[in-house]
Amino acid sequence: MANSKFEYVKSFEQPDFLLPNTWIVVRVDGRGFTKLCAKYNFEKPNDKRALDLMNAAARVVVTELSDITIAYGVSDEYSFVFHKSCTLFERRASKIVSTVVSMFTANYVHLWSTYFTDTPLSPPLPSFDGRAGTVSGDKNEILFSQFKINYNNEPEMYKKGSVVFRDYELVEPGTHNAAETADALAEPEQQSKTQAEKDKKKRSKARVVIEHLDIIKDDFWDRRPWLLSNKPGKTPKEP
Repeated sequence: MANSKFEYVKSFEQPDFLLPNTWIVVRVDGRGFTKLCAKYNFEKPNDKRALDLMNAAARVVVTELSDITIAYGVSDEYSFVFHKSCTLFERRASKIVSTVVSMFTANYVHLWSTYFTDTPLSPPLPSFDGRAGTVSGDKNEILFSQFKINYNNEPEMYKKGSVVFRDYELVEPGTHNAAETADALAEPEQQSKTQAEKDKKKRSKARVVIEHLDIIKDDFWDRRPWLLSNKPGKTPKEP
C-alpha cells in the first residue's frame, strides 16, 4: 500500500501507542469454549490433551516473538508478557495484540491433530480474542462439592497453570534479589545496536520450556533474573 494511491487509508489508523517503559500483557482468551468443550467431549474438570495443546501453541508464540519475556496459561486463557523495554511495532497495541492472537489461533488449529488424534476439527473452528476475565472464587469448594476432587492432590499443571519462558542457567538461591533488579530498572538501560542484536541471537537460540511452577513467590523470579532484566542468561550445562 505504501507509495500507492491507497496510501491515504493509513491516515484513518487510530494512534494506539502503549505507554513507554511499561510492561505489556496480552491475554488470549478462547471464544465460545463452553460449546467447544461439549462438541469435542473434553474431560471435566481438566482435559490434559486440551491443556497440552494450549501449551504447545503458546510455546510457538514465545519462540517466534523474541520480545516476549514469559507467558502464563490457565484453562482457555494465556497471558503473554512483553518487557517494558519492548519496541515491537513501535508499541502499537492493535499490532501487538492482533499478531499474538492470530499466531496463537493458527498454531492451536494447526497442532490440534497432534493432541486430538481421533477427533478431527470441523467448522466452526476454534478462535481466540484478546479480552480477558476469570472468576476463581470458591474454586476449591466447587471442585470438592460437585466433582469430589481434592484440589491439593491434583497435578501441578491443573493447580498452578503453565509458564512458558526461555530457559537459562538458574541462579543460586540467595545470590539475587528480583525486587532490587526491578527497582534498578526503573529507567530503561540504553543498549547499542550491536549488543541488542547479540541479545536477540541468544534469545533465539535459547530453549523455550513449559513448566508448572509457583510464580507468585520471590524464589521463581530471584533464580531467573533474566525475566526482569531482559538480558539473556547463561546457557544451561548439558546434563
